[in-house]
Amino acid sequence: MTNINLLPWRERLREERKQQFIVHLGIAAALGLTALVVADRIVNSSTDNQNAVNNYLREQIAVMDQKLTEIRQLQEQKEALTARMTVIQELQGNRPVIVRLFDELVRTLPDGVYYNSVARTNDSISLSGVAESNSRISALMRDLDASEWFADPDLRQVSALGGSNAAGGQQNTNNSFELTVKVTTPSQGL
Repeated sequence: MTNINLLPWRERLREERKQQFIVHLGIAAALGLTALVVADRIVNSSTDNQNAVNNYLREQIAVMDQKLTEIRQLQEQKEALTARMTVIQELQGNRPVIVRLFDELVRTLPDGVYYNSVARTNDSISLSGVAESNSRISALMRDLDASEWFADPDLRQVSALGGSNAAGGQQNTNNSFELTVKVTTPSQGL
């Protein structure tokens, strides 16, 4: 007799393969989901680290900007102080010159001449005064020209002043004058 197997072995095999496929599919899905979660965590961690680095850099840039502002302020203060020191040094250096100029004005003043006003503008001195005669004004101009501290005396105006002499009742004519002279510095110094 022939043995006929009527058991549905093909269907059972198909069922087993189906179950294996579903198990493998579940394992693959679980592995894929795990890989996706791990990749997401790695990307988030990397992003968080980069954000932390960016925040740190922003803080350091803000600190450096503040320091740069302080440095600029210090440089401005330094320049202002340097300018002040330069002005003070120039004034200190010119103090003896001014005294020497006044001394030289007195030395060049001949008898019979006196100054009413002395004014300095840059490198020029304007003198106005009274002299007993025109020859005394000429002597003053020669003395100023001969001085190492003055150059180019320029007579601007001479006018006669009338008046009487109290001793003898004679007419005394004094001359008022205005002149300018340039200030020079001697080559030898002070």
